[in-house]
Amino acid sequence: MVGAVERFDVLVVGGGKAGKTLAMDLARSGATVAMVERGMIGGSCINVACIPTKALVTSARAARAVRGADALGTVVHGSHLDLDLLRAHKEDVVDGMVAANRQQFLESGLHLVIGAATFVAPRTVRVALPDGGTRLISGDRAVINTGTRPYLPPIPGLPEAGVLTSDDLLRLSRLPRRLTVLGGGTVGVEFAQMFAAFGSAVTIVEGGPRLLSREDPEISDAVAQVFAADGIDVRTAVAVDRIDRVPDGTVRVVTADGAAVDGDVVLVAVGRAPVTRELDLPAAGVRTGERGFVEVDEYLRTSAERTWAAGDVAGSPQFTHASLDDYRVIRSQFVGTPRSTTGRLVPYTVFTTPELARVGLTETEARAAGHPVRVVRLPVAAIPRARTLRQTTGMWKAVLHRDTDRILGVALLGAEAGEVVTAVQLAMLAGMPGTALRDAMITHPTMAEGLNLLFAQLAPEPVR
Repeated sequence: MVGAVERFDVLVVGGGKAGKTLAMDLARSGATVAMVERGMIGGSCINVACIPTKALVTSARAARAVRGADALGTVVHGSHLDLDLLRAHKEDVVDGMVAANRQQFLESGLHLVIGAATFVAPRTVRVALPDGGTRLISGDRAVINTGTRPYLPPIPGLPEAGVLTSDDLLRLSRLPRRLTVLGGGTVGVEFAQMFAAFGSAVTIVEGGPRLLSREDPEISDAVAQVFAADGIDVRTAVAVDRIDRVPDGTVRVVTADGAAVDGDVVLVAVGRAPVTRELDLPAAGVRTGERGFVEVDEYLRTSAERTWAAGDVAGSPQFTHASLDDYRVIRSQFVGTPRSTTGRLVPYTVFTTPELARVGLTETEARAAGHPVRVVRLPVAAIPRARTLRQTTGMWKAVLHRDTDRILGVALLGAEAGEVVTAVQLAMLAGMPGTALRDAMITHPTMAEGLNLLFAQLAPEPVR
């Protein structure tokens, strides 16, 4: 039986980073808030994305460090991968963060409803509860934050072959001897290198001309060189014709050129699809685009009155930190000081080894936008800290406005790049030129000190 409509000040559908943060914030401020979540407490980042994968990246780096420990004067005997311990490490990290999120929900005063929501009217959902019951919940304002799920392309044989997504691969009960990865984007390359470090023979099949296609070609090529050194077989510009499971259990990927790649497991990592189909958004008056993402303006407002969308489902950059900023954009409108998503400077890091960190424009993008461009580069081996770490692989690249030395963007491929890029981001936000980083007093020896060296190629002030 469906009871009367339960009314709240704010209804949040989906508990990803933006949704849960907004819900807790508003509840603490005294608003009545209902948040409906299918059951993934804390959102996909904590449960099946950023946190578990980075926990396993840490394990993969530990495995690499053990194998190379003799270069640091330490000899390790008898090391091996223990899959039970590996799984326990990952689950301990995830479980701890899920428990912390649940406690925060309770303390904030928000009304958490576990179940599947379907819109039945503007800002009103019917929630199918795990026990078979149903509730009707309405909000004076509504926010949609249901995220995305791995996309499965229409490849012949794929449904029958038993392929895995990134969600599935995190739950493997055994390490595959041979892993085939379809897709050379962020998810594909992180999993590929991780499993190579664990001992799997890995092949990447990418339909585009190179790995990490959003990067400049020289950066993509540098990553490909790292993967080649790791023994990963990278095949680019290759379309998949079909996928077959042969009688011995092998999963065979047949490419358009007639070649075949055999693996024990195939990971499909070719993008993510929005979780919108089951929401019945037309009933809410909310429009979606051709690919199913919610259409929003620069304030994250949907086509429906007093209804917003945030995070991946709204087409925002698919990073947790972008979703967090979406929360700020929406909250600013609730408190009367609206800001928009226009002009946001969104950094990101690909957690390969070494890391690839980026912020701002690539050289390709800067030239396409009509900027007069100057490019400076630095081999990571030139940074003293990289030598002490014995992690000298990689290159740094900065793109600047030729006339003003304003930093347009950087790509940092090297150890600890995900930490260093924040310094560049802050300089860009402050409007500082590259010369400011050239002349800054930075602790020696650190990886950030490499910014002195990278921007030292800019001309010094003339002597008068």
